Amino acid sequence: MGDFLIETKGQPEVGVLVGLITPQQREEVVQEYLEELAFLAETAGISTKKAFTQSLQQPDVRSFVGKGKLQEINDYVKEYKIDTVIFDDDLSPSQLRNIERELKVKIYDRSLLILDIFQSRAQTAQAKTQVELARYQYLLPRLTRMWTHLERQRGGTGTRGGAGEKEIETDKRMIRNQITVLKKKLQTIDKQMATQRKSRGQMIRVALVGYTNVGKSTLMNILSKSEVFAENKLFATLDTTVRKVVIHNLPFLLSDTVGFIRKLPHQLVESFKSTLDEVREADVLIHVVDISHPSFEDHVATVKETLAEIGGEDKKTIMVFNKIDQYNNNLEEGEFDYTGGERQHVSLDDLKRTWIAKTDGPCVFISAQERINLDELREVFYKEIKEMHAERYPYNNFLY
Repeated sequence: MGDFLIETKGQPEVGVLVGLITPQQREEVVQEYLEELAFLAETAGISTKKAFTQSLQQPDVRSFVGKGKLQEINDYVKEYKIDTVIFDDDLSPSQLRNIERELKVKIYDRSLLILDIFQSRAQTAQAKTQVELARYQYLLPRLTRMWTHLERQRGGTGTRGGAGEKEIETDKRMIRNQITVLKKKLQTIDKQMATQRKSRGQMIRVALVGYTNVGKSTLMNILSKSEVFAENKLFATLDTTVRKVVIHNLPFLLSDTVGFIRKLPHQLVESFKSTLDEVREADVLIHVVDISHPSFEDHVATVKETLAEIGGEDKKTIMVFNKIDQYNNNLEEGEFDYTGGERQHVSLDDLKRTWIAKTDGPCVFISAQERINLDELREVFYKEIKEMHAERYPYNNFLY
């Protein structure tokens, strides 16, 4: 299939992307995934110069994309002095070894790239331990002579690096021992966090959930009048932040959690289950959606699947569709002209009616950045939380 270029800001490290078109994953979907992969790469400090796609019935067992396409990628890498090649799917240990041997540059698959981003974003002891554990679990079966001893890192994104160690089995033993140590450390941290959650008393607990980069932290800042770190990059928030919020004299606890994403490495889901206890133990979930993104419906599905995986799918949920100002802009620019007939220039009002009809709980459309419909949002919060508060504390009805 044809390849396409992706424009990103200039960065010191330059990479190319690789995606596979299969009967289960059509070309339009692959291109969309690669655009998200380019955003991931940019978040990791890698400028993507080009994206390659290959059409196969299934991934090539040796080189993922087949011998001919790998040679094409190799020629491009040499001609343009590319530093890194990033694959949108996970590579098997043997595929990774074969590709590294052929291309002789740093190789990432999607999981490794996400792990690197998480590692660079982790701030607290808990997040650092969780990411380190997930990283070791991912890398253990993938050790090669080109990059053992994981402390020898190169550049700003370097989970890879180092000349390698002759005794691979020695490295594997060291990593297994480290995994054991990290699991014990995480158990201790988890007990401390559980104690902290219990000490918050019986206040109504609300958790913000959603796809990465949908505006959860911005909304958290507005509602709690705090300064939670927020930026237009993927996984800006790793550590759960909890704030006390009061609406019409009614207090509750609001927590901001790590964003979800498609193809999230299962090692991260496992390691972060303790952090996501905030979701499991919440009374209400606020599912924030970036309605301006053309694939927001897929994002909603991804979040629901992840919630089911961690045991939070049955919670009372308020759907908050954010960035309505950007949706209108995209509509005017024709970005939502779908040839498949799914949606062609659908107005925001039509979209509201559709989602209000199909959503079980409350549904609100806002722009956190532009402060649009925030009063309506607060009233919806107040109504839902008041009902829970009245049921839990019938003797406190003087608050409302």
